[in-house]
Amino acid sequence: MKTATRSSTWTCNQREFWSGVLFTVIGAGFAAGALNYKLGKSAEPGPGYFPLGLGLILAALGIAVLLRSLSRGPSDKQGRIGKVAWRPLAVVVFAVLMFGFAMPRLGLIVTMPLLVFITSLAGDEFRWREAALTALVMTAASWLVFVVGLSMSLPVWPRLSGMGG
Repeated sequence: MKTATRSSTWTCNQREFWSGVLFTVIGAGFAAGALNYKLGKSAEPGPGYFPLGLGLILAALGIAVLLRSLSRGPSDKQGRIGKVAWRPLAVVVFAVLMFGFAMPRLGLIVTMPLLVFITSLAGDEFRWREAALTALVMTAASWLVFVVGLSMSLPVWPRLSGMGG
C-alpha cells in the first residue's frame, strides 16, 4: 500500500501571489497616506476617512488573494508569470509621460490622439483605421466628460505663445 507523501517545496500560483502582494502594498500605502489627513467620525467623515477605508479593504483583499495563491499550486503554465514585456511597458510609460508633459501645451484635442496612437504601438498589430477611430472616440468622450460634464478647466486647444493668452 502506497502512502501519499507531500513535497516539502512550496508551490503557489505566481500570478495570484504577486497580484496579492501588489494589492496589499498599494492598499497599505493608501491607508498610510490617509493617516496624514483628518479622519473625522462616521457621521462627519474627514478627507482621510474614505481613503483609509478603501486602502484597508484593498490591503485585506490583497492578503486574501496572497493566501489563496499559497494554497493553490500551479496546475500548468497558467499560474506562472511569464517574461516581462519590456517594449510595450516602455511604450505605455512613455505615452503617459508624454501626455502629462504635452497636455498643458498642446491641449486635449491634440494630446489625446497622440496618446492613443503611441499606446497603439505597444501592441503586436497596429492598424491606422482602428487607432484613428479610437482616438476620435476617446477625444470626444474625454471632452464631453471632463470639459462639458464636469466643467473642468482643461486646455482644449494648443496654447499659442505670443497670442495674448
